[in-house]
Amino acid sequence: MVANILKWGNSQGIIIPKNIMKECNFHIDEPVDIEVNNNELIIRNTFKHKSLEERAEAYGGKLGPFEEYDWGEPADGEVW
Repeated sequence: MVANILKWGNSQGIIIPKNIMKECNFHIDEPVDIEVNNNELIIRNTFKHKSLEERAEAYGGKLGPFEEYDWGEPADGEVW
């Protein structure tokens, strides 16, 4: 794919097509890492820690199976 470098205020920019945004999991107003390696421009998602609420939302709002399990009576000197 060919893209043009455009003037954007005092900077320059490249318009990223929607299908590439989706494929790379890029989102508007989220930061990206930019690196130059052997004259190639590399753009990557930044690692973002998720909050406990965001992680729970990924599993339908549940943080885990909190059902009790009966392991039976203590055996061989175990203490409960």
